[in-house]
Amino acid sequence: MIEINKDQFKKLLKNPNDKPVVMLNLLKFIKDGGREAYARYLKEASVFIERVGGKLLLFSRPNELINGTETWDLLMLVQYPSRKSFIEMTANSDYLKIHAFREEALERAVLYATDEITVRDLLQENPE
Repeated sequence: MIEINKDQFKKLLKNPNDKPVVMLNLLKFIKDGGREAYARYLKEASVFIERVGGKLLLFSRPNELINGTETWDLLMLVQYPSRKSFIEMTANSDYLKIHAFREEALERAVLYATDEITVRDLLQENPE
């Protein structure tokens, strides 16, 4: 089972940013049937993603691992109009029914809510 980082999820819920958010997904499928279970999840989840105004930006297969040690089967970027729309989707009772397919499919996963920045933003940011 993939565990949610409860502290970070609370931070997501409280974040007042109403600009588009891109969800970075790094996914490792279980060996037996994981890819198929995830395909089923995506097929059914796409309806909920589109309903809240989300769109798939990128599917990518990670290949050569230049840095690090963790390998992934799929990198996916999904954009939502806002954090609020993402939360709305994840709270939908019908969506929650199909979310089980995602859990059945994955050995491990990383899910980041990301905000677009410019190079200027990066150069001007103060480290926390």
